[in-house]
Amino acid sequence: MKPFLRGCIAASMLLWAVAVSAQDGAMTLSAAISYALANNPDIKDAQLRVADADAQIKENTATGLPQLSASGSYQRYFKVPLVPLPAALTGGEPQQISFVLKNNITGAVNLDAMLFEAAYFVALKAARAAREYAQLDLADRQRKVRNQVREVYLPLLFLEANKEQLDKNIANLNRLYDETREIYKAGFAEQLDVDRLELSLANLRTERESLDRQYENALRALKFTLNLPDAQAITLADDLDALLTEASGESLTAAIDYGRRTEIGVLNQAILLNDYNVTAIKSRYLPSLRAFAGYQYQYQGDDFSSGFWAPTGFVGVSLNVPIYDGGYKRALVDRAKISREQVLLQRETVQRLITLEVTNARSTYADAQERLADRARNLELAQRIYDTTQIKFREGVGSSFEVNQAEQGLYGAQSAHLQARYELLRAKTALDEALGLQ
Repeated sequence: MKPFLRGCIAASMLLWAVAVSAQDGAMTLSAAISYALANNPDIKDAQLRVADADAQIKENTATGLPQLSASGSYQRYFKVPLVPLPAALTGGEPQQISFVLKNNITGAVNLDAMLFEAAYFVALKAARAAREYAQLDLADRQRKVRNQVREVYLPLLFLEANKEQLDKNIANLNRLYDETREIYKAGFAEQLDVDRLELSLANLRTERESLDRQYENALRALKFTLNLPDAQAITLADDLDALLTEASGESLTAAIDYGRRTEIGVLNQAILLNDYNVTAIKSRYLPSLRAFAGYQYQYQGDDFSSGFWAPTGFVGVSLNVPIYDGGYKRALVDRAKISREQVLLQRETVQRLITLEVTNARSTYADAQERLADRARNLELAQRIYDTTQIKFREGVGSSFEVNQAEQGLYGAQSAHLQARYELLRAKTALDEALGLQ
């Protein structure tokens, strides 16, 4: 199994390399998730647990198969045991006799087989259920890793979009600044107009530098989550608009399918394992039957030439019938049932939490949609006001103060619109996670 796991990891890393190289070194969100799934220590641990569960199935199966063994021994008596004979047998003279010889060599073959043991068959079912539990636990850890990658990847997209918008604003303001300087040199503008634009330009550049630092910090967080070295150079291939898709009507209104959530699958399997545990303990009340056989060949002699070989063979069955154990098994059954009830309560709590999570996610998504539509209208209006004030300023019928106010209004509307797009993407991602769609 271990070579198989290594092969899976190698294949995942190969897919990661292809995804990255195909986009000139840029990394998509799906490629980042694939890489994290292949390299996360928790995922590797869960994969080893699945492999261990496979081995446990083989182990449990082997205990019910016939067991064949061979043995051999050599024993040398440097002083043989002597047994005194009754005087009636020796004619009144005390005598001693030995019933063993100095050299004893024994070779034996033994067979032991289970004919009936109810607990064995329950253990086989429980082992297969444990393997399924390990597989579900692996799926649950994979879900958590995917969520972790999204949590650090999406803010990077927001920062990138913010930087792009700032670059455009700096370029536009820089052109207006150059034009105003020329107008000032021609005597049709005041120094105050130039100074205001220069101050705005300096503020934008300072904000841009701050975004660069925030981006580097977020990028380091992504590398840490992916288990990548800090020196590894990576860029992002996705953007906000590429990932921003509209939620389906079913996601917003359909009944919650709890089975989509891996946590529920893990708890359901835990309940099944408790059921098998109860059945396994009860099966100990039933008798068990085993068969055995053996054949041995023994040599005895004071030397290795004048002794004799004595073959022995036997077959038999053994029956074990439990009668009374002081209530030990009854207590085990009670404890197993209590454990099952605890898992049932836990599942009920998790279902209530999922219901709350889905309800809140749906509400948050609807609110984010309305907010984005509102911010889009505000941005359109702010852009129109800014364009109009620029035209008035260039024609000499507007002041730089009006341009500055319109400029600040536009930047605020741009930032609010970008924030609304990001919040809608986060809301859609949270909704999909709550419904178990990711």
